Amino acid sequence: MDFKKLFGLPEVASAHGQQIDFMIYVVHWGMFALCLGWGLFYFVCLFRFNRFVHPRALYEGTKSHISQWLEVAVIIFEAILLVGLSIPFWDKQVNAMPDRKDSLEIRINAEQFAWNIHYPGPDGIFGNTSVKYFDKQNNPMGLDPTDPNGKDDFTTINQLHLPVGRPVIIYLTSRDVMHSFTLTEMRVKQDIIPGMSIPTWFIPTKTGHYEIACAQLCGLGHYRMKGFVTVHSQEEYDAWVKTQSATQAEQSTDADSFWN
Repeated sequence: MDFKKLFGLPEVASAHGQQIDFMIYVVHWGMFALCLGWGLFYFVCLFRFNRFVHPRALYEGTKSHISQWLEVAVIIFEAILLVGLSIPFWDKQVNAMPDRKDSLEIRINAEQFAWNIHYPGPDGIFGNTSVKYFDKQNNPMGLDPTDPNGKDDFTTINQLHLPVGRPVIIYLTSRDVMHSFTLTEMRVKQDIIPGMSIPTWFIPTKTGHYEIACAQLCGLGHYRMKGFVTVHSQEEYDAWVKTQSATQAEQSTDADSFWN
């Protein structure tokens, strides 16, 4: 049986996605078992303890301890779900960040109603940013054109490009209100709080095109806050970065002349 189709889940395109889906299966099958069990219990009580079967009330109550054992079983199941699955997964996926030198680091600044994406370029080092250089159309991240480390940096709007099979660390910030960065196929969802830089990470496992959604109601234009993810092979990604960095370098040269 294909549980993804049964539960209406999309394809999995990240390394940790299967583990999240497994927890979804366990939780929902457990909920189904509880619903079925309590439903059967309801009908048993309805037919066994009605006034036609027992015209006289039994004030001493039931002598069975089945309900207590069932409650203990539910507690044990929930403890296994929490201690055996949820906490280890949280420790592995949230607390244990991958080694930065082996990862691709990207900054995303959310705003009403777009995703501004900052890439460190081929050198992997982010250049300085400042509100002094901010321009909503041409420099939405405020890249400093005079910083040598930022000469190869570049930005995109609503277009996130990633290499397959490599850990990606994304630092999320907000320019205005709360947003929620969501990649459904990657099983990634992280709220973005103004004034904070919040990291999230994952490993893409499939090339292709996916969608970035905002899962937090962020204003009247919330419906159009949509971006796109393109997952390349490492070679294709490197070529794309080289092209984008060269274009940004030309623009930075012109901007450097302007500011100086």
